[in-house]
Amino acid sequence: MRCRRPSPHGSTLKKASFWGAFFVSTLAIAPLALAAACPLLPGGQEVEVRQVVDGDTLRLIGINAPELGRSGGTAQPYAEDARRRLQALVNASDDRLRLVPGREATDHYGRTLAHLYDRQGRNLEAQLIAEGLGYAVAIAPNTRLAGCQVAAEGAARKARLGVWKKDPTLSATHIQESGFAVVQGRLQGIERNRGGLWLQFDGDLVVNVPNRFVDAFAELPLQQWIGRQLEARGWIVDRSRRQEAGRARWQLTLSDPHMLGLRVESF
Repeated sequence: MRCRRPSPHGSTLKKASFWGAFFVSTLAIAPLALAAACPLLPGGQEVEVRQVVDGDTLRLIGINAPELGRSGGTAQPYAEDARRRLQALVNASDDRLRLVPGREATDHYGRTLAHLYDRQGRNLEAQLIAEGLGYAVAIAPNTRLAGCQVAAEGAARKARLGVWKKDPTLSATHIQESGFAVVQGRLQGIERNRGGLWLQFDGDLVVNVPNRFVDAFAELPLQQWIGRQLEARGWIVDRSRRQEAGRARWQLTLSDPHMLGLRVESF
């Protein structure tokens, strides 16, 4: 999405990522209510949307959506639906949205990280998540809306909307490539060293919580979860180039406890 500040100079903001799909009005009531439940954060600015290009033109905080195909590649399920839904939301807001930068306003690629709201103050990430058009994600320090966005996902999951129509989770024993995934697996053990917390899952996966984020996980009963099925989400990295004896091939790094929990058998 290309956004423009209403200013004499018409400067353009560079961004990345968004999505959408149409649902009948009876299904739209709950998502709208959940979107409203995410508060309008202070600050920010109004931007004018010039064009909804694809799912990689705005990176919304709190959501990871299906990716559109690149260079002839195949789009992920619901990516096209998500783009159309975003266009509908933009149109309904007269092409004007409120952009509130995150506490960390850019990522390591220099892309803007922000929350977006329509002219009625509804959070667009929560609405898309509630309609099953993306996954709730929480990456510190941009976690101010993590709780309400996770609640929005819970509603979509319960109703089996969009990406939750079928179980999208990946078994920890069947990981084959890097990238974003919602992973399920049995917690085998926990270690703590100078690198932080290391949660060993079955298969060849380790979940790492770096030291600077460990305190945020203090309220999770991790020791009690040993031997149980957990669900974690995030970006999996292949460590095979530095493979060492006893070292898991796949690593998933977390910075917020909303990304980890007991497996919910809802499918």
